[in-house]
Amino acid sequence: MLRSLFSGVTGLQSHQIAMDVESNNIANVNTIGYKYSRANFSDLLAQTSQIATAPQGSLGGKNAVQVGLGTSINSITKIMTQGSIQNTDKNTDVAIQGDGFYIVSADGGNTYKYSRSGDFKFDAKGNFVDNNGFITQGWVRNDDTGLVDSTAPIGNIQIQPGLTTPANASTAVVVKANLSTSTINTQIAPTYAINSSGVYVDSDGIALPAADQPNADDMSVMFNSSGEALQLKDGQRFTIAVEQGGVVVNTYEFIYDASNSIADTSPAYYFHSVNDLRGDIATALSNNAGGGSVDVSVNASGKLVVNTDNVTTGSGFRLTIGNGTGNQENLKLSEAFSTLGGSYTAGNAVAGAGDTRQSLGLNAATHAASIDVFDSLGSKHTVTLNFRKIQSLPTSAWEYTITVPNPATITGATTTNPNVLTGGVINFDENGALADYTIPSFDMTANNGSSSPQTVNLDFGTPAGGFDGITSFDNPSATSGISQDGYPGGDLVGIRIDQSGTLIGSFSNGRSFGLAQIAMAKFTNNEGLVSDGGNVYLQSANSGDPIIGTAATAGRGFMQSSALEASNVDLSKSLTNLIIIQRGYQANAKTITTSDTLLETLLGIKR
Repeated sequence: MLRSLFSGVTGLQSHQIAMDVESNNIANVNTIGYKYSRANFSDLLAQTSQIATAPQGSLGGKNAVQVGLGTSINSITKIMTQGSIQNTDKNTDVAIQGDGFYIVSADGGNTYKYSRSGDFKFDAKGNFVDNNGFITQGWVRNDDTGLVDSTAPIGNIQIQPGLTTPANASTAVVVKANLSTSTINTQIAPTYAINSSGVYVDSDGIALPAADQPNADDMSVMFNSSGEALQLKDGQRFTIAVEQGGVVVNTYEFIYDASNSIADTSPAYYFHSVNDLRGDIATALSNNAGGGSVDVSVNASGKLVVNTDNVTTGSGFRLTIGNGTGNQENLKLSEAFSTLGGSYTAGNAVAGAGDTRQSLGLNAATHAASIDVFDSLGSKHTVTLNFRKIQSLPTSAWEYTITVPNPATITGATTTNPNVLTGGVINFDENGALADYTIPSFDMTANNGSSSPQTVNLDFGTPAGGFDGITSFDNPSATSGISQDGYPGGDLVGIRIDQSGTLIGSFSNGRSFGLAQIAMAKFTNNEGLVSDGGNVYLQSANSGDPIIGTAATAGRGFMQSSALEASNVDLSKSLTNLIIIQRGYQANAKTITTSDTLLETLLGIKR
């Protein structure tokens, strides 16, 4: 009889513990990262009054006769399921989606605690701490390499207040563009002209140094003022008829020589470049001037200019521009020079008394791209790349110059133009892919106290067949991308956290890079962790050792910033469990009162 009393007592005790567990769950329904617990009941060792016997002969076996002695709580299991993710307005809040724990330390990393609560913040010294003041563990950026090494041992995450980043001198310029095989989007007038003596001069009429004289302009890559390619073929021509007194006295043919190998035999003149053509027209017309010479030049707009101020005698002449015939005809060519036709008077040694006429514009295909680079002090310098087509057949080729603004200079530039580097050539194969280019880098001196010379590498793509940089297709010339790796100094203005747990700093210079990375621990048995209060756990003998690494690797979950993981307590389930526990407790209390009534009846027999 007394056994039933003791069984009832054990039931009351076990249900009381279950009530304590469930009450704690309900109390932590709003605790960040909390994992609810479950009390597990088990029966106590039963008292055996008769053992089980096996069948013998014709007599069957008998089961044991046992009387249970009640119940107990043999374990309390922590349920480590995922809690719901709640978005917040704090950028240093972090939630783990999946398996894993944050690592925090209260003693500089000598011992570790583990948590699912990602309510982090920076303290006055820049330590990344939780609500207990424990410092979050992870990896910080190496100032020498500029990288966060997640293979190194973990340590305190600390980002110094008022962090600044020094300037980084540019070392590379990467260009992605297309240099057209045909027309161009915009005609860009050359920065030079050709005077009547055939010398290239700048916009002020000053002759360029010999080293800066441009290469001969291949007429096959010239364009008219409408941006249409002349598309000259070997042998194509136009004519200029010279008329005096109403009579044609001479008709000259100007014939394109693609190979640039045929000598002039008047009245046939062979030209390959704009300067060739300028000189040929000047020679032919001067033969009919009577005295003095006809001046022919090319202005900065790419137009041929015929002037008779220096014709010292005679009454002048009239010009008529004609086409070639058959396959020798190129209407674009004759159209370009049609405006030279008309009457010219002689200057007769009187300044300005002659006539001047201009052709339509003849421009080389050009393209320009520019980008700001930075020196070691963070000063900005605009580097301009000017491309100019110099060859169409058998493959395409462009020349390019590199210009930096004053007071910067470029090593290898001439003394008259110390900030312009010439001589660059970029070649393409028959597929329009990059074949090679001749200036892979340049040395710039900023002349402002910064480290010099500063070497800047030019990346136009992969030579010998690459399509990943500059190409030459039959599309308009355009720059699709240009970048460089330098930047000025800047102050830290904000921090965000990505899914890998990397703290990315944003600086006032527009740069962003990783400052630190939060470490994560994974255990073989999460339920074996021991609660230590304050939303943290301790490693135990049954949890296994922590496997430390980065988020979203090796089975560890990823991190979500500006969010927190809510408690995984299901309030409806917990309230239902309260009813079940209450009924169990009441039933066990009835067991005791019933046993007491039976004992009272037994004692009444004696009375």
